[in-house]
Amino acid sequence: MKKQQDASDPKNGTEERFSKTGFILAAIGSSVGLGNMWKFPYITGKHGGAAFFLLFIVCLIIVGLPVLLAEMVIGRGGRGNASTSFYNLTGKKVWAAFGLFAVLTAFMIMSYYAVVAGWTLHYTVQSLTGLLFEPGADYKSKFLDFAGSYTPLFWQAVVTVVCGSVLAKGVSGGIEKFNKILIPGFLIILIVLMFRALTLPGASEGVAFFLKPDFSKLDAESALIALGHAFFSLSLGMGCMLTYGSYVDKRQSLGSATLAIGFGDLVYALIAGLVIFPTVFSFGLEPGEGVGLAFMALPAAFSKMYLGSVFGGLFFALLAIAALTSAVSILEVPVAFAMERWGWSRSKSSVYVSAVCFLVGIPSALSVGGVLGGFTPGGKSIFDWVDFVTAYIAMPFGGLVVTLFTGYAWKKAGEEAGLSGFWYKAWMIALRFVAPVLILLIFLYSVGLLKV
Repeated sequence: MKKQQDASDPKNGTEERFSKTGFILAAIGSSVGLGNMWKFPYITGKHGGAAFFLLFIVCLIIVGLPVLLAEMVIGRGGRGNASTSFYNLTGKKVWAAFGLFAVLTAFMIMSYYAVVAGWTLHYTVQSLTGLLFEPGADYKSKFLDFAGSYTPLFWQAVVTVVCGSVLAKGVSGGIEKFNKILIPGFLIILIVLMFRALTLPGASEGVAFFLKPDFSKLDAESALIALGHAFFSLSLGMGCMLTYGSYVDKRQSLGSATLAIGFGDLVYALIAGLVIFPTVFSFGLEPGEGVGLAFMALPAAFSKMYLGSVFGGLFFALLAIAALTSAVSILEVPVAFAMERWGWSRSKSSVYVSAVCFLVGIPSALSVGGVLGGFTPGGKSIFDWVDFVTAYIAMPFGGLVVTLFTGYAWKKAGEEAGLSGFWYKAWMIALRFVAPVLILLIFLYSVGLLKV
């Protein structure tokens, strides 16, 4: 396998480097995903509110941040894609094969994630134009009718084209600029929605459900759920942070970047809860989880709210931004691989990979109540199977590879990370002993092999 030329080398001519701020924003954009908006508030309220939030912070520190730093260190040290960075650091093809698994994971995630991102764009347009809200409407039926049609294919294509176009413009001119525009806008919308939610009648009940500490609700299951969310919320195990790390200047402190990304993830999760639950409780809705909360329950709330189409539009725009910034980072993983593996230009790689990813994602788009909705092997639709395999099997495996590689196989990880003394020893303990065991427990619990 040919060693990749340093992505920061001007002779390369195919890549640029992130600026310090650009890298932080891009990494936060990658970690700010849909799960924090519709899943984290629910599991926090269910498992003890502020007590669970504190547990989540602990899990973020002992698992999420060490693995996040490890991914970025591998990327910057190897200066390659998610596959060749491993090989560049050890010269062993077996590690490159493990890295290739992360590339395939990212590709499969993007194939169905673009479908969900398309839903958010559709609902943004429908809400802002007032077409979504009707007196006495059944929003569950409205969503199922939409998801069961061919319209999602159009929005899936829009998402894929947008992401491919961003990547075709490069690192600083595409990814960085995209996140510099969207992430500040994302923060403004998030704060506006939070203030609106907190001023609704009965909002205090939702805040109490979300943040009132109840340590009696914490148990072994809570710990595993907190561990899993700490891992997944940072986009770990699919090569995103590793790939982004390969575009980082050697002078940038990856330790400081890790803390900034973790802090951004926490703030987003906290404010998301202060948007969701005051709104849900104010209108007497059930605080469900997942698609039902975002596309069925909350539209009913916005329909009854003053200027509901505006605030509903802002909410779905928020989801769309979260989805797009994450999707860009996910698609960059296979695009970077294609550039090096086949020697394609960035533009060609972006077009080809985006097109194939769209085609692979069509069955997922049509399986949510669509023409393939009746095809449910093992009781799951194609969409659910792709989600399950990538989120609960592939990503934990990818994270485990990162911990073992950085903790055991690569001896210069601490030097690349800029760590020594106590902090290096603590990092190694986390990667060698703590994170692998906990990731394995997350995997066993997620697939139902571990009962607590």
